[in-house]
Amino acid sequence: MPPVFWTGKLTKSMKLLVNLSNAIAWINGNAKNANAMKERLKLGYNGEFSSHVDKYDKLGLENQLRAASLQLAEIDFKGKEVLDVGCGTGVSSFIALEKGASKVVCGDISQYMLDKAQEKATAAGYDKNQIVFRQLDAESLPFEKDSFDVTMTGMTLGVLPNQEKAVTEMARVTRPNGLVSVGAHGPEHYWEAIDATFRAVTKRYVFGYRLEFWPRTDKDVEDMLVHAGLTNIKTFRAVWRNDFPSGGEAYDFFAAITASWWYAKFPSDKISADSEKTRRYFERKRVTRITDDVIFCCGTKPDGEP
Repeated sequence: MPPVFWTGKLTKSMKLLVNLSNAIAWINGNAKNANAMKERLKLGYNGEFSSHVDKYDKLGLENQLRAASLQLAEIDFKGKEVLDVGCGTGVSSFIALEKGASKVVCGDISQYMLDKAQEKATAAGYDKNQIVFRQLDAESLPFEKDSFDVTMTGMTLGVLPNQEKAVTEMARVTRPNGLVSVGAHGPEHYWEAIDATFRAVTKRYVFGYRLEFWPRTDKDVEDMLVHAGLTNIKTFRAVWRNDFPSGGEAYDFFAAITASWWYAKFPSDKISADSEKTRRYFERKRVTRITDDVIFCCGTKPDGEP
């Protein structure tokens, strides 16, 4: 079951507000509806609520590439069959191919993300024998056990309602002696932008719903891999600050990389004005710094059942 209380950094007043909202969500049942959470996330990354996702690569690719490069630097992909869970526009998948993977399955809940990744793969000259695309639910992977040499997810874990279940699924489809690699959002990840958005957004539409984003600590992520039966677990954390010329540019980055999925609960004719109001708040309050806080954890599947 997803946790109820906020697990990352926020100012005291905003953490109190979010936890009150989440407590109400638990009482009214919204916090237990994982399928609804995943549907909101999928629709957000399909661009149903905001056009910001159209600039996902233009504004966020550099950060995605930085995190993926750190996560995958020490992994031997040569000749390996790889599953990329929550592939987005394919950053990690392409790194795996560049490092010699024999085949990559690029999987995501959003068809829009998959279409963008496929466009990039075609432009790069990859064919269907090297990379294929599959819409999937990370908590119920549509593959037989022991199907891949490397199973990875980069910066997707934080938006999954049942993170432990997703890691267990990743271990299930990984072959014995294969590797599971997870990139997760740390406690400070994007906290400045999240806090500012909480303050600015029209709350009556989102109050009483559990958020679709949950950061974790190093120990939390490591425990998930232990629970999945993995061994030789290694964990490290990287934190960096992104400074933008203006609050508006910081908001544009945040809205693009998150696809503004919180607008799922808004009337469609209210979204644009609220987004502009939030952008003005970023400008007025000079919210120009957004922290990346990323936890990387990997483990080996032992021989026999995990």
